Amino acid sequence: MAVLKLSQPHPALLLAMSSQLLPIIPEHVYGDGQDPKKHPQNAENVVGSGPFKLVEFKRDQHIILERNDDFFIDGRPYLDKIVMRIIKDGSARTIAVENGEVHLSAFEQNPRDIARLKKNANISATPQGYGAIGPIAWLAFNTKRKPISDVRVRQAIAHAIDRNFIVKAIFLGTSQAALTGIHPDSPFYDPSVPAYDLDIDKANKILDDAGYKRGSDGMRFKLTVDFGWQSIKAPAEYLKPQLKKIGIDLAVRAAPDFPSWAKRISNHDFDMTWDVVFNWGDPVIGVHRTYLSTNIKKGVIWSNTQQYENAGVDDILNQAGRESDPAKRKALYAKFQHIVAKELPVYWSYTLPYHTIYSSKVGNAPRGIWATCSPLDQLYLK
Repeated sequence: MAVLKLSQPHPALLLAMSSQLLPIIPEHVYGDGQDPKKHPQNAENVVGSGPFKLVEFKRDQHIILERNDDFFIDGRPYLDKIVMRIIKDGSARTIAVENGEVHLSAFEQNPRDIARLKKNANISATPQGYGAIGPIAWLAFNTKRKPISDVRVRQAIAHAIDRNFIVKAIFLGTSQAALTGIHPDSPFYDPSVPAYDLDIDKANKILDDAGYKRGSDGMRFKLTVDFGWQSIKAPAEYLKPQLKKIGIDLAVRAAPDFPSWAKRISNHDFDMTWDVVFNWGDPVIGVHRTYLSTNIKKGVIWSNTQQYENAGVDDILNQAGRESDPAKRKALYAKFQHIVAKELPVYWSYTLPYHTIYSSKVGNAPRGIWATCSPLDQLYLK
């Protein structure tokens, strides 16, 4: 028996210790001194207690799981075998689902593929099941670099962005608007914060009043926006013509790969970056890290890379991180969301359009909080 002694209460401890976030690994295997991330038993002779056993893993090809007859829940899993085909090309996955080669595909986020599959009467496409993962896309600001350090500049930029256009036109309605750093599916989400609706005249007035005059070319100043992977490219490029309308000359910087982007952002070498972050089920797990001043850690991606500092916010989050009463936590997080919405270290834009796609032959498609990261023990074929 393991006994955990905490220095303070943790309202999301059980969630933080769930298999998705804190898998238990056998000491007799991983206690041999080898790097757990590269351990040979990660892919062969795997030790586990789940509903399925790993019987074959071929890199970039497939993973084959077979029923664990010793699973601790009687009668489960329902399936005898699961073959997980690794199909990296999204169009190829779409075709495979359409022709019946694949029964189920998860974490799909290409709007055109999702819209296409939704038209097929024999296929279901649902965004349900990703609330705990809580993926939010945002425009993050480097709050220590001029002129983006000026909250008025950040607010003007926010008013130059049409969140509805991003959701409806770029993502074809497969996503939803996100107004704060807490995912809309969370019980702590507060949509009553200022939304910074599109208003080009207001954005220009904010910059005019702040003293940012236009030059002979009509531009006030230059900024850069970074992005690190293909699926975030469209929103980043959309920003350029929008900011031109308010006199900001924007350069869009594409990183050659994820490590290059992560190095640049984590070392605070940016003005703005279009980025994605996950809530991981509870704000104390996935949200606090972005806003606590104690989490400004150079070289660490997805920490407080905006270098945002507010002692009041620190205090609120620290209180919420110790509070076990849901109603009191909700009130604390509402206060937090309104403060950061005003100071705007981040412009929150939309949820990632994650969808689970499955054939009409599939029963009990995973719609719980972890989508297909769940055990799949109740999944069956009709």
